[in-house]
Amino acid sequence: MVAGTDISAASYGLVLVHGRGGTADGMLPIARAAKATGAALIAPVAEGNSWYPYRFLAPTAENEPWLSSALESIASAVALLAAGEIAEERIILVGFSQGACLTLEFAARAAARGARFGGVVAMAGALVGDPAVPRHDTGSLNGTPVVLACGDADAHIPEALVRASAEHFVTLGATVDLRISPGVGHDITGDQIAALSALVEALRPVARSGTSPQF
Repeated sequence: MVAGTDISAASYGLVLVHGRGGTADGMLPIARAAKATGAALIAPVAEGNSWYPYRFLAPTAENEPWLSSALESIASAVALLAAGEIAEERIILVGFSQGACLTLEFAARAAARGARFGGVVAMAGALVGDPAVPRHDTGSLNGTPVVLACGDADAHIPEALVRASAEHFVTLGATVDLRISPGVGHDITGDQIAALSALVEALRPVARSGTSPQF
């Protein structure tokens, strides 16, 4: 799904990745709440509203080939924005729940090619894969701002795995903002929207010549 400002006129872009059982439409209010005016919005759609069949902490092989296909959906969204001359450093990747896990996985793998995004915001998510198996990501995210935000009462995303994911992104050269909200379950909070808004604000002032911000 493509929404927001036309890619040819947008000054930056958001890739919005829904969770299991969610929809692309359901991610658009997040961009609206973060005041992402002037942004091209790309919301990939998962077949059957799920990106992969098993839990995010299952062995990676068990979620293939769906996981690879899902990662390619994000890659295609980034490529679509790039084709419209929106550089990766002006693209914010945003995911909720299963979409947050997928977004983090995409970003971690992108370090191998030295990617630098405008931001990565994972709302209630952690890296994909069996936490007992060491990761072998290489390269650097070159200071990409990465927000990992989750509640300590989330029944689906263990706090320990969110913290471990944050530590992993530090090793990949990201600028990590870890936000654990006391008493919060599996939900999107105002604090998470505020974190996204700060990244949006950093990109929004730059507009293309002859265009005006719109949503």
